[in-house]
Amino acid sequence: MKFGGTSIADGEKIRHVAGLLKRFHNEGHEVVAVTSALGGVTDLLLNTACEVSQNGKVPQVKELINILKEKHYNAARAAIDDKHTADATIENIDRRIDELEKALIGICYLGELTSRSIDYISSYGERLAVPIVAGAVSSQGIKSGGFTGGDAGIITNNEYGNAKPIDSTYDTVNQRISPLLADHIPIVTGFIAENRDGIITTLGRGGSDFSASIIAAAIDADEIWLWKEVHGIMTSDPKIVPQARTISQISYKEAMELSYFGAKVLHPRAIEPAIRNGIPVRVKNTFDPGFEGTLIVADEMQIEDVVKAVTLIDKVALINISGAEMVGAIGTAARVFTALANACVNIIMISQGSSEANMSIVVDEKHLDAAVRVIKSEFGRDVVRVASDKDICVVAVVGAGMAGIPGVAGRVFGALGTETINVIMISQGSSQHNISFVVHERDSVRAVRILHSEFELESDFERHEK
Repeated sequence: MKFGGTSIADGEKIRHVAGLLKRFHNEGHEVVAVTSALGGVTDLLLNTACEVSQNGKVPQVKELINILKEKHYNAARAAIDDKHTADATIENIDRRIDELEKALIGICYLGELTSRSIDYISSYGERLAVPIVAGAVSSQGIKSGGFTGGDAGIITNNEYGNAKPIDSTYDTVNQRISPLLADHIPIVTGFIAENRDGIITTLGRGGSDFSASIIAAAIDADEIWLWKEVHGIMTSDPKIVPQARTISQISYKEAMELSYFGAKVLHPRAIEPAIRNGIPVRVKNTFDPGFEGTLIVADEMQIEDVVKAVTLIDKVALINISGAEMVGAIGTAARVFTALANACVNIIMISQGSSEANMSIVVDEKHLDAAVRVIKSEFGRDVVRVASDKDICVVAVVGAGMAGIPGVAGRVFGALGTETINVIMISQGSSQHNISFVVHERDSVRAVRILHSEFELESDFERHEK
């Protein structure tokens, strides 16, 4: 079995992960591990790069370097048993930190931070973590080596910050990684890759899981295991609904709907290569490896559940665009969407009345001001009113069993109406796998709990035990 994907927080966790990898290898599985950065490092890198590009303070760079050295030295010493391996790992870390320091000082003097520079700086979180994980595995008697995404063969386009692999990536990864699997455990940086010119690129949010999925597709893996600090994909956020339980099995479509609508365990892009190659994905808890977690497969599980989960998206904003001149005017929606796309504003939800006199969209709260500005600029003197509301949240009810089943929407909105929760906006995709709607922020948590109870989202494990 070949698998990848885990989040590393510190030396003890790395030691634990190395033990898991050794166990799987000794059981006869072929293993590739994909690692992210140590906890908090990527944010620290990006925040510092942004600040020094504006203030030019070289001492701030020196302060960051000292923090990174202490954090990674401690992790290496805690994770790696063999002193010689630990010392060699720290030398490797020193070389990479020196490279990083030079880049950051250059940014101080230039006073500029480009998207290419951001990718280069942020890549050091993973590039500093990989030698520690590889060293920890080696010190347990298993041959191992660290690879950047580019070393492993993940070659992308030039879309810095959100790069996509080119078609030849899969053959290249297979040629470079597969020959090692008989007696090695390759450790590959998640999140980062490189373009055809060898320049560092990053894969965006969910990048480490995306890297694991790319590698799994390339080497024809049996399964992809994504190791998290939760027990899998839940029926809701347990911080909102304490009764939330692990879902034992869901389809690719359901997983993508859940990840898009607020479930933070996965990102939609993370399983695209798995979908294309039909590879099952299992989400497991690093600290409870015996628990089965959630299995994501192509076929939708044939059980009585119409709804699988209820999710919540916060930090969003609603924009209403209205005006009599919109009625029958060809291209109004195209003008709105083009203006927003040019401003790099992502649209989360869309709803338009049949009268065509009103259009509602939901965007990230951080993009609200830019979105309102470009819409007003696009329509200029046209009699169009643009209003916005930041005090809202999106709730989504997700389940493949909803398709073709009458009365689901009635149950959703009936339950909310009974509890006097007002629905501001409604959207349903043509797949019928989700019903999403907007409520006031003050009602959002209560709405999720009401619907979780309405559809009796006990876990599949509990149901099978009855």
